[in-house]
Amino acid sequence: MHLIPRAFVRQPSGRHLDLLNPSPDGWTDEDLAIGLSRTYRWGGHSIWPWPLSVAQHSLSVLGIYKRLLNRPPSAAEMLRELLHDADEALIGGFDPISPLKPLLGEGYTEIVSRLQAAVFRRYGVSDWMAEEHKLHKRADHLAAASEAIHVAGWSLEEVQELLNIGCKPLKFDPLQDVYCCEPWKPWPPEVAAEMFLDELRQLQVHID
Repeated sequence: MHLIPRAFVRQPSGRHLDLLNPSPDGWTDEDLAIGLSRTYRWGGHSIWPWPLSVAQHSLSVLGIYKRLLNRPPSAAEMLRELLHDADEALIGGFDPISPLKPLLGEGYTEIVSRLQAAVFRRYGVSDWMAEEHKLHKRADHLAAASEAIHVAGWSLEEVQELLNIGCKPLKFDPLQDVYCCEPWKPWPPEVAAEMFLDELRQLQVHID
């Protein structure tokens, strides 16, 4: 009997997502929020009691993007920023450090691409245009440089020389004024999931 290759991940809601052929209805909003809140940046390392979740990172990138943009962003633009790492939750809570990603091969790259395409179809957002993507990467790199120092504990010299991140880290936390949180302190998973889900729902209302 010929078996069709499949790679299912069971979501908290009970839905099954096939990573090799991802369907846009293979997860709920709650699944995505929970998955991102339990997926950790910096290999799970942190100078705080909790590691930094991708959910919180996504909100930070959104906050930085809005500050960099020289005009008010549309709801679709903000939703795209919020969802830029959504594949990491759907793939099973896997966020490898950046230098490893090229070494994981074309198979991994293809799965990530399919998942991100399914996310964008699900939420009705388009891919970045060239200038939009440049600004997105600037926001993402600023978040990374800042997290490296304020969350993971790297020094400025290490960020520049070992991590090869050229951005100057931010001193302010883009989430502090919005959520009245302690600057750069990672949130517990349940808090990160709640904040991400709330932002996701608010943006969807404005798009719908």
